[in-house]
Amino acid sequence: MDVGVVGATGQVGAVMRALLDERNFPVDELRFFASQRSAGRTIGWRDRSVVVEDADTADYSGLDVCLLSAGATASRALAEKIAAAGAAVIDNSSAWRRDRDVPLVVSEVNPHALDSMPKGIVANPNCTTMVAMSPLKCLDAAAGLEAMVVSTYQAVSGAGLAGVDELHSQTQQAGDNAPSLAFDGAAAGLQAGAKFSEPIAFNVIPLAGALVDDGSGETDEEQKLTHESRKILELEDLAVAATCVRVPVYTGHCLSISAAFRHPISAERAGEVLAEAPGVALQDVPTPQKVTGANASYVGRIRCDPTRRNGLSLFVAGDNLRKGAALNAVQIAEVMVSRGLLTA
Repeated sequence: MDVGVVGATGQVGAVMRALLDERNFPVDELRFFASQRSAGRTIGWRDRSVVVEDADTADYSGLDVCLLSAGATASRALAEKIAAAGAAVIDNSSAWRRDRDVPLVVSEVNPHALDSMPKGIVANPNCTTMVAMSPLKCLDAAAGLEAMVVSTYQAVSGAGLAGVDELHSQTQQAGDNAPSLAFDGAAAGLQAGAKFSEPIAFNVIPLAGALVDDGSGETDEEQKLTHESRKILELEDLAVAATCVRVPVYTGHCLSISAAFRHPISAERAGEVLAEAPGVALQDVPTPQKVTGANASYVGRIRCDPTRRNGLSLFVAGDNLRKGAALNAVQIAEVMVSRGLLTA
């Protein structure tokens, strides 16, 4: 097939390029698109050299499928245009996730949602939401998920390359003064940067995303977790209380989940269910380091939660750049091929 990648020079776009090769997706012609400042660059892929095109001015005719990872503003401007040119559009931004005419899909959880794509667009969930969907889907099937309290531990790469650079520069700035932070929080002279509201190095910030101006006190990251979980799991009344936290880790989002179920489920039974779930791997102690570069969501610390009816607590970790973004986009394309929804 003729495949396009919009945002090909970004950190998620780079993983998409690698996965198309790793997973041997049926590519004939491959085209890369990015912003004007990256247009004209040449990127190697397999045995070919691909010149990056300007995403705003390119002609998308002839593409069979196009993966977008260029941010919500670009997706709102380009997705429908690309779909109108004949390509199935798989969008990684937040632009279309709450659109009733756009399915929001995790490949192992709700591939049937791809049967209806009125706009020719399918959305990828937020990278934090993605990590929890496969574990929660199988537990819902086993016991009926009703509510959950979630605290996230989100890596700086979720805020883009600028977030990675901010952590790196602040860590370098602290240098040999870092140990003194244990006794004096201002000792290293760290200041908030452009991406995060507080210094991120050697710190934890309980404000991931931007506050939503609706009186809820929630951030957009917290609301994404709520609304996207309901749509993907097909649980319109799912009660969610989320606190999204940025941590000084480069890659790997984690979630601490305390969930309530309609029916009793023991920790032992939950472990058995999760061991059989697609896209899930059990780990005694899931960590960002362990999950970086992995395709599955790692789940561990499974135990009874006595504070809620039929309660269960678990800890989940996932690679936010891989499964959280690029891998699921490629898997959606693979599912569309296997279901006969995408042909050359």
